Amino acid sequence: MFETLSDRLTQVFSALRGRGRLSPADIDATCREIRIALLEADVALPVVRDFIARVRERASGVEVSEALNPAQQVIKIVNEELVQILGGEARRLQFAKNPPTVIMLAGLQGSGKTTLAGKLALWLKSQGNTPMLVACDLQRPNAVQQLQVLGQRAGVPVYAPFPGNGVGDPVQAAQMSIGEAQHKLHNIVIIDTAGRLGIDQEMMEQAARIRDAVDPDEILFVVDAMIGQDAVSTAQAFLDGVGYDGVVLTKLDGDARGGAALSIAQLTGRPVMFASTGEKLEDFDVFHPDRMASRILDLGDVLTLIEQAERTFDQDEAADMASKLASGEGFTLEDFVQQLAMVRKMGPIANVLGMLPGAAQNRELLSQVNDKDLDRAAAIVSSMTPDERRNPKIINGSRRARVAAGSGVTVGEVNNLIVRFLEGQKMMRQMMGNMPGMGGSRRSQKARGKAKKKGKGGGRPPGAARGGSGAAPAGRPAAAQPAYGDGADPLGGGLPGGFSALPGLGGKDGSLQFPPAGPGGFTSQPNLPPGFRGRPGKKGR
Repeated sequence: MFETLSDRLTQVFSALRGRGRLSPADIDATCREIRIALLEADVALPVVRDFIARVRERASGVEVSEALNPAQQVIKIVNEELVQILGGEARRLQFAKNPPTVIMLAGLQGSGKTTLAGKLALWLKSQGNTPMLVACDLQRPNAVQQLQVLGQRAGVPVYAPFPGNGVGDPVQAAQMSIGEAQHKLHNIVIIDTAGRLGIDQEMMEQAARIRDAVDPDEILFVVDAMIGQDAVSTAQAFLDGVGYDGVVLTKLDGDARGGAALSIAQLTGRPVMFASTGEKLEDFDVFHPDRMASRILDLGDVLTLIEQAERTFDQDEAADMASKLASGEGFTLEDFVQQLAMVRKMGPIANVLGMLPGAAQNRELLSQVNDKDLDRAAAIVSSMTPDERRNPKIINGSRRARVAAGSGVTVGEVNNLIVRFLEGQKMMRQMMGNMPGMGGSRRSQKARGKAKKKGKGGGRPPGAARGGSGAAPAGRPAAAQPAYGDGADPLGGGLPGGFSALPGLGGKDGSLQFPPAGPGGFTSQPNLPPGFRGRPGKKGR
């Protein structure tokens, strides 16, 4: 929703980077561009004026003039002022001292009240509460049935004493729900009220009668974030007619400009408490003004990403995965499929990657990410045998053709997955081997031990050319090198210490030892390595 605003602000701040000092003209130009970006995002004009005035005042003061990096300081100021516009800090629900806690939902028809009632019930249930939904929208056709379906999906009971479709008294249903909740030990009651296509007196009076009948602990105004500035006028009308304690923004995953989210809290004085970001019941969470401001400024939302990962990933499985990597057993394709399934539980992969800092600069690449690619990779791995998953190196051409046929993909896609997995596996092993306390696999430890032993005795000196010619070894003057062809040892009187013990190459005194010559001046060379045996004129000598 805030993509356009985020892109504009990113361009504004990129023009400031690299400047050691900001002049008054630079500050005026920056504030002008920010004002245009906010107005294009459909933010209310009074909110824009107050915001620009505060940013200009702080940017012109000592806070920026004495900063080592003025551009970063301006970004910090804009971030803090955005947080204040969005409400300052997250507000939690206020629970009643004596249950049940009564939460009343109000808003226009089509804003998503009934769906949000199911989402709120599921979220409260995940917090350890025992909520109950109450159907008080008795005017809209099938509103009661919709709430019952949502309650069934969320695993939350629905109290519906009247069938709806114009039949029943919503005020009486709300009153009866309190006794029902006390009788069945529900600590939270969520009342779904009726809406209209627009503001009218009958709707306001009905909502006010329900409010007076049940005395709710929280009244939440549900507003569609896609309706623009009309959301602000509607919120103000409900505030004057019924009153409410907090705002819930729905359809934040839409492509509208989103100015209502930046205006409603500032103009009404009521905080945005929750946000709905999708159609699923799980697409619902507490609204954090600081995190939303970070997203708008393309600074990422790592805290929300961590919270989603904590809810999705099992701690025991994560610890088991870490122990596998540390013990050297490696990361297999079975673990790969398991991790893919966990990532899918976090939601669309594009949304997950969009929470990372700098995601706005790579939006075109993120738009190409498809969740079906993850499903296709899981299908390829599922078509392999257990041995092939544990050791992909045994998958030859015929096996790859079988896997491709079983997963419905081409052999090239199977090859691509295996190659990328092996590269990632190698990288992970190297990372674990370089981490303190993670010694890596036994194989890598043995390899490093052998290399260390081999390096003790010598080898080709650094900078020396291959084959023995070139610069003199360190510590030996160039004049000490005897000339070739005078019968002297071509290696300078001896091999480095590491080669003196090799069979067939080094003598007891460290000199190069050749076998005795046979007939014709050559020998069968029984003590030379196989690669060096042969006639003098051949390349394989």
